[in-house]
Amino acid sequence: MSIDKLQQRYEEAGQAHLFKFWSKLTEQERSQLQAQLQALDIERVNRVFKKAVAAEAEITDPSVQAQSIGPLPKEASESVTNAEKAREWRKIGLDAISRNEVGVLLMAGGQGTRLGSSAPKGCYDIGLPSHKSLFQYQAERLARLQEVAAQERGKPTGSVVIPWYIMTSGPTRPDTEEFFKKNNYFGLDPKNVIFFEQGTLPCLTMEGKVILETPSRVAVAPDGNGGLYAATRSPLSSQDPNRTVLSDLSDRKILYVHAYCVDNCLVRVADPVFLGYSIAKQAECAAKVVPKTSPAESVGVVALRGGKFSVVEYSEISKEQAERRDPETGELAFRAGNIANHFYTTAFLKRVQEFEDELAFHIARKKIPHTNLETGEFIKPSKPNGMKLELFVFDVFPFTERFSVLEVDRHEEFSPLKNAPGTGSDDPETSRRDLLAQHKRFLESAGAKVADGVEIEISPLVSYAGEGLESVKGKTFTKSGAVESVEQLDALV
Repeated sequence: MSIDKLQQRYEEAGQAHLFKFWSKLTEQERSQLQAQLQALDIERVNRVFKKAVAAEAEITDPSVQAQSIGPLPKEASESVTNAEKAREWRKIGLDAISRNEVGVLLMAGGQGTRLGSSAPKGCYDIGLPSHKSLFQYQAERLARLQEVAAQERGKPTGSVVIPWYIMTSGPTRPDTEEFFKKNNYFGLDPKNVIFFEQGTLPCLTMEGKVILETPSRVAVAPDGNGGLYAATRSPLSSQDPNRTVLSDLSDRKILYVHAYCVDNCLVRVADPVFLGYSIAKQAECAAKVVPKTSPAESVGVVALRGGKFSVVEYSEISKEQAERRDPETGELAFRAGNIANHFYTTAFLKRVQEFEDELAFHIARKKIPHTNLETGEFIKPSKPNGMKLELFVFDVFPFTERFSVLEVDRHEEFSPLKNAPGTGSDDPETSRRDLLAQHKRFLESAGAKVADGVEIEISPLVSYAGEGLESVKGKTFTKSGAVESVEQLDALV
């Protein structure tokens, strides 16, 4: 597109200010800005802004809130506490895995900034005896699950494959790929580890004007973990523009997909119980949840909004609603804490494009460094001066036709890493504590005793969820340590 046409397009969109410094730019800077503006769908940006502002106004209207929010219907949710059903769901899930019908989507676009690290969050070491990163733990869980599915279904070793699709962001992609290469993909076959990138959106002023970071560059930010859906349709590389995550899923004949966030050290990657539950329910989309610890816990809950499944933020629920209890069970009515752990059919992921324009982005007001349009001076603001627009991965819930919820035990499946060391909650120390406590339970469930103060780390390659530890029955463990095989456990007795 010629520069004249491009300027006209931006003028008609009310964004002509982006050419304010054009006459003062070098040829290289002009080329950079022109390429960025050509790639940007400015009309869509304007639509997204208007819809986000309208949706925020509606959601924050107290009269609308109170009327439209309701708890999950009983028939939409089940719990893994039903051991008999959980065994049946696991069987169904393992069957699908053994038929190579399951893929995994990992949302790993975040950096460990709050943890004091500039590396991608998945590279973080929570301080385990083995010093394994979050990425390594998840890779080894996948490797073990492939082995378990092959063994239990009588398939040859190596014949079961769960492809792993890892969503990065612009800042984290090079470091993530380098980390996997350096660590030999943690034993996984590189052709089954597929990296892709979430999209970005321009940062806007409170009035919806696109912000210039420098005279020749628009300020942009990742489009949120809900950018996952559009990203599955983007080319995986410039060398092969026709290959996308969705096309790869189709080529591999993957029917079911598990999606989760990188920061949960207890995550059961491609959990056969959750997969089996969702398949048995014939769900096209499903969510794993944990019970809220108290009415006041600051966590979004899966509930109904306007009669449709949604995640309702804790700030949107009144104190009275938060404290309401089910008269039959005494449990909280709004209890289904959202943990960003989801199931999809591949068919549903393909269908998202049909309703994507109806999804309302969320507004995050931020301090955005920018160039002053009058003086050309670079400014680092001390208070929020603009907005970043984000989609959340759960924004598709209201558009599902068959949706189900599985409640799981928080102690076994959810310990997020959000805060700096020493914070006291959701930090590296709590992640380490929760994972080692789980490994102690694995040993005790298998019939062993663990002496007070002893910490034993069991590699995910040894046990995915407590299975395979029959040989420890009757033993008492008196020494701490990390083990990479069942045989090594004997040295800790």
